[in-house]
Amino acid sequence: MPEQDYGTASAQASWYVVHTYSGYENKVKDNLEKAAENNHMQHLIQEVQVPVEEVAEIRNGKRIMTQHKTFPGYVLVKMIITSESWYVVRNTRGVTGFVGPESKPVPLSDAEVEVMLNSQPQAEATKMVVGEEVRIISGPLENFTGFVEAIDLEHGKLQVKVKMFLGREMQIEIDLAQAEKVG
Repeated sequence: MPEQDYGTASAQASWYVVHTYSGYENKVKDNLEKAAENNHMQHLIQEVQVPVEEVAEIRNGKRIMTQHKTFPGYVLVKMIITSESWYVVRNTRGVTGFVGPESKPVPLSDAEVEVMLNSQPQAEATKMVVGEEVRIISGPLENFTGFVEAIDLEHGKLQVKVKMFLGREMQIEIDLAQAEKVG
């Protein structure tokens, strides 16, 4: 039971961040939804989300879109905090606690919710800069290294100058998902 009394269910629902064991986010989501239903608490625990983003990956030479967790180890819960709802969430298998000082739930602001639920894909290239050395991780030039010449986030492409055979340089265009920082 929490030390703090969260009162009655007359408050408005807010979004909270719940910390989970890494890799258990979807299981926690399912368990929370079932717990809310089994305890007839859908009016208190209203929505559970695992924020994901679409990421382009190259597999077997083909570009496919996959989903990656935007915030691994975290689940968002829209709920009205009461002693009972706190207890159900806190004691759900896979949950390690609420995010907040001393694990006391702190609601997210509307701006934070917007960013967390509607974030655009975070391309790896956004962590890269022009002039930086990258390694090509897939495709015909796999394991070659080069330097970023240009970044096209809109089309998900990188222009990379690669040193080829006998020291010759060649500028190539690759997908963002085909490169990683060196070092």
